[in-house]
Amino acid sequence: MWSMIPIRGEVSLLSAPPLKKPTVTEREARQVAEAAREQDWRKPSFAKELFLGRFRLDLIHPHPLPTDEAVRRGEQFLTKLRAFCETRIDGALIEREARIPDEVVSGLKELGALGMKIDPKYGGLGLTQVYYNKALALVGSASPAVGVLLSAHQSIGAPQPLKMFGTPEQKQAFLPRCATTAISAFLLTEPDVGSDPARLATSAVPDGDDYVLDGVKLWTTNGVVADLLVVMARVPKSEGHPGGISAFVVESDSPGITVENRNAFMGLRGIENGVTRFHRVRVPAANRIGPEGSGLKIALTTLNTGRLSLPASCVAAGKWSLKIAREWSTAREQWGKPIADHEAVGSKISFIAATTFALEAVLDLSSQMADEDRNDIRIEGALAKLFASEMGWRMADELIQIRGGRGFETADSLRARGERAVPAEQLLRDLRINRIFEGSTEIMHLLIAREAVDAHLSVAGDLIDPEKSLQDKARAGANAGVFYAKWLPKLVAGPGQLPSSYTGFKYGGVDLSAHLRFVERHARKLARSTFYAMSRWQGRMETKQGFLGRIVDIGAELFAMSAACVRAELLRTRGEHGREAYRLADAFCRQSRLRVDDLFTRLWSNTDDVDRKVVKDVLAGAHTWLEEGVIDPSGDGPWIADTTPGPSERENVHRRIP
Repeated sequence: MWSMIPIRGEVSLLSAPPLKKPTVTEREARQVAEAAREQDWRKPSFAKELFLGRFRLDLIHPHPLPTDEAVRRGEQFLTKLRAFCETRIDGALIEREARIPDEVVSGLKELGALGMKIDPKYGGLGLTQVYYNKALALVGSASPAVGVLLSAHQSIGAPQPLKMFGTPEQKQAFLPRCATTAISAFLLTEPDVGSDPARLATSAVPDGDDYVLDGVKLWTTNGVVADLLVVMARVPKSEGHPGGISAFVVESDSPGITVENRNAFMGLRGIENGVTRFHRVRVPAANRIGPEGSGLKIALTTLNTGRLSLPASCVAAGKWSLKIAREWSTAREQWGKPIADHEAVGSKISFIAATTFALEAVLDLSSQMADEDRNDIRIEGALAKLFASEMGWRMADELIQIRGGRGFETADSLRARGERAVPAEQLLRDLRINRIFEGSTEIMHLLIAREAVDAHLSVAGDLIDPEKSLQDKARAGANAGVFYAKWLPKLVAGPGQLPSSYTGFKYGGVDLSAHLRFVERHARKLARSTFYAMSRWQGRMETKQGFLGRIVDIGAELFAMSAACVRAELLRTRGEHGREAYRLADAFCRQSRLRVDDLFTRLWSNTDDVDRKVVKDVLAGAHTWLEEGVIDPSGDGPWIADTTPGPSERENVHRRIP
């Protein structure tokens, strides 16, 4: 696959043949993704157990809590941050000019916001994941673009992978800079490589004590203004080099780096997202994070908690949507009464309120579990990202509907004609990317589904692997027989069938125990459905993406219901709006149960087969007649830009923020 390039001293790097863009089969791509997974489960996981039909309420209840010191430090910073947001951040200005003023970024640096998650010994604030997310929600409500800048820097940029995988020397060299002055970015995606990293083409060729980087990276959030880059590049195998996709910390002002374009989007107009070209960029071997070939594993592990920053923005959006919906629906009258009193509008307000409560419950629970590090939250973090991005978008869409024509009108237009400048349409545009950022909904479905069936594949995977020998299959069959003989009988009955279960979840006339019993029963049903599907489709299971997506969505709803109930009980015990929390949790669970029932129905009654046939016809050109009668306004040019390695022919638009 790769041209072998000798190290310095044998053949000059300048005369070495260029690396070819990798071509991989579907199986090879899956193998690369599988190798990047965390293979072991060393800690318990509530969500993993849920998918196996085991409702381990004890793993999340009583709700874990931050320490007094974490609360003190977090609240102290939030007070300063709120004052900064209210006085220094003009979200409307950032939206109009599509740029965050340099003085805003400089102010955030002075405030310490670049180092929220960095240990104080490196100059950071040492906030917990819980308070980091609260800070992102606060900043994001003032300007989503500013929230993204801080999140991209700390959630997936240099600080997190260095914190988890960096050497002491790397931490000492880079973390103090990241905490105070240096903005970082994470560079994985390429113009022709998205969710399939097996085809990653950027190369890092060993050359003495350095690596030489060549390639092009796309959608480099913060890349236009970054000082430090975390770059994923492929190291070719050679003597002394196992090779593979590896992670490097790269100084953005290194010779050979060109930011060729600052990209523009339908939303998040102030973000500094670009296209970055590397041409013979020398990077010290000391800047490689982890061993060669560990880059994807580092990226995925970093995202286990990094993904929690995205639900934080969705929670902020839900809180703001609820505020606007409440104020507007009280002031606006139709047919002699406020529109909130009309059931058609009231149901939307109820959905926004209940869903915001549930999203905050999911976020805080997952974040606190991440802080305590008692549980493995790789599935919880992924479910939080998936569920929040989908429900956040729906809440924003409902807000637009409640606002009517004013929801479609821009804030500037509303202001110009004398009305309150409510940027509802901007919220919808800004939130849309969340269903794509850090793993699209479709990819998250597959990622979570793979983790959810891990126990099954561990004991029975060789049975459906065509490359395994008969001896391997026989051994797997014996192991599977033992596992399923113990597991399947436990899916028949459980606490969810006993009216006396979970009775501690009752307060103020609201009974949440029935919802927890629903979760327990349907967790077992979910596990039975997964087992049946694996028995039916075996090796073809991975192609049933519609089915797998619904399985994951059911799990997400059950997780959210559990989190909502546990949060309501926590607030009751703390005397913090317990009665109101119980009502919101009850409303959310009732709404969620309807969605769960529908998803279970569509597991087996759907249009998946028909859709496949239609897609085949469309791609074969059988329906081009249906495309007639319109004009395509698209411009000329290739679908995917050329990424041939070589020097840049464009102006460098990289800029430093003082």
